[in-house]
Amino acid sequence: MTEAHRLSQCREILTEAQADAFLVTDPNNRFYLSGFRGSLGALLVTAGEQFLITDFRYTDQAQEEAPCYKVVRCEEDFFQELAGLCRESGVSVLAFEEDHITYGQYRKLGQAMAGVSLEPLSGAVERLRAVKDPGEVSKIRRAAEIAISALASAVQGLSVGVTEEEVARNLDRMVKDLGASGSAFETIVASGPRSALPHAKPTARRIEDGDIVLVDLGSRYEGYCSDLTRCFMVGNGSSRYREIYGIVLEAQLAGIGAVMPGKTGREVDVAGRSIIEERGYKDQFGHGLGHGVGLAVHEAPRLNPKAEQVLTPGMVVTVEPGIYLPGWGGIRIEDLLLVREEGCEVLTEACPKVLEV
Repeated sequence: MTEAHRLSQCREILTEAQADAFLVTDPNNRFYLSGFRGSLGALLVTAGEQFLITDFRYTDQAQEEAPCYKVVRCEEDFFQELAGLCRESGVSVLAFEEDHITYGQYRKLGQAMAGVSLEPLSGAVERLRAVKDPGEVSKIRRAAEIAISALASAVQGLSVGVTEEEVARNLDRMVKDLGASGSAFETIVASGPRSALPHAKPTARRIEDGDIVLVDLGSRYEGYCSDLTRCFMVGNGSSRYREIYGIVLEAQLAGIGAVMPGKTGREVDVAGRSIIEERGYKDQFGHGLGHGVGLAVHEAPRLNPKAEQVLTPGMVVTVEPGIYLPGWGGIRIEDLLLVREEGCEVLTEACPKVLEV
């Protein structure tokens, strides 16, 4: 999908909002619409023009990466620069991303834009991003391959006495060595009782004989993310680990089987969640079954009990049920899926779901 097509979609947002211009400040949305990778900048899209406002550090880069945009070098105050552009373009109603602007920025925006109505929008560009084009899918697929390869190598180093931090550092290094720009998020490695913490930070805790080790990692490739979770048992673990693992795996396979066009996120969530609830672990599964993945590791669509968005071909989602028992440990299994016309494709299928190391 070209930037020109995405600009056309952006202008449809303008029409729906009955606004004269749309201010885009979220970095991921800015990149999606323009291709600009700099750390500072904003887009202003009107019915007939599009501007990329940045400072002197990025003007050359912006012109190279966003050739469809008129690059405006901001010399002093961003809000005054924006107000000047709006006056020149005859803007009387300005739409902005309410989820990506602070209250202080909103106040400054209102002061600079005297006489202009401000129209807050939520999730407008994110809804466009939810459906990936073939180029985006290719990058996510590569990010998934990198995560799978890194995990396969790291498993060889899982042993008694190794710390969670050592495993995490090894994974972070390997995703870069394999061609990723870095990890998609802070790698999770949680062993023993700490695996009951869904988003545990790696610590200096040493893996012990019989531990369950939960590893959640992702890589970022050309801006796009992957997300993958596997659990491993080191040494002679409890039979209860195998029992809980079997329940979570059954729930995950049911969730994967429900991912198809026309299903809502809520319906997919029910397919996996009902298995866990029937086995008596309702209160030990407190998060959604999954989420969208793309430029952000958590984005639309969502798979949870309240998600009514309908899945369509091109969406990329995770399915990741878990059971977490404080003081004992936790199990989560996560795969990355592409919604297709006839169902779904598991992008992380090549990563085995084997409990023991």
